[in-house]
Amino acid sequence: MDQNRPWRDGGERIAIFIDGSNLYHALEESCGRTDLDFAAFIQWIAGERPLFRTYYYNVMQDEARRPTEYQQQQRFLQALYLIPYVETRFGTTRVRDGQIVEKGVDIMLATDLLYYAWQDYYDMAVLVSGDGDFAYAIQTLKNIGKYVQVVTFESNQSPDLWQTADLRTLLTLDLLTQENLWVNKEPVRKRRRRTPTSTGKRTTRKNGVTNGRAELAVAQ
Repeated sequence: MDQNRPWRDGGERIAIFIDGSNLYHALEESCGRTDLDFAAFIQWIAGERPLFRTYYYNVMQDEARRPTEYQQQQRFLQALYLIPYVETRFGTTRVRDGQIVEKGVDIMLATDLLYYAWQDYYDMAVLVSGDGDFAYAIQTLKNIGKYVQVVTFESNQSPDLWQTADLRTLLTLDLLTQENLWVNKEPVRKRRRRTPTSTGKRTTRKNGVTNGRAELAVAQ
């Protein structure tokens, strides 16, 4: 049995749900890099299990307010669209007290989790997120006979989410490197964690493409 993927030989039909913002911030904090190879990451999660689809959730950059970030995100999406059986879902952003706030992402992800379960499109949901707000949704999945695997980093791991899951996969820098899941195969020096600026504006994210592969990239 593969110790890093003890689930890989299971027969359950799976669907993967990726909380893009949560994953980006966890990569930044835990690994100091964000050049995750999405195609390889999805294949690694699925193993030999039948994969229905992968759903990726994030917010769409505002072309008028952030044209550079918008263009970079479009390049990222062009690469993401080339990965088979991947669907994207986008919320919106609002400016509140000088900060950019996401709207609609969590409710879309939770709705899709439940809808596709009720349609019996999968046996096990694989949730790539550490957000505790999803704990009740995955408990509901279990109540209707589905299974849930949570994939996340320790840095953003919600105890409620972690305890509710049937299977738990803890991501680390060493694990992602060992499994060859980075776009840039050369070692990357871990960056220092960013500190808040005096204006109180928080760092937001953008998406980019390296070597023709979809990856998450940092923006400010």
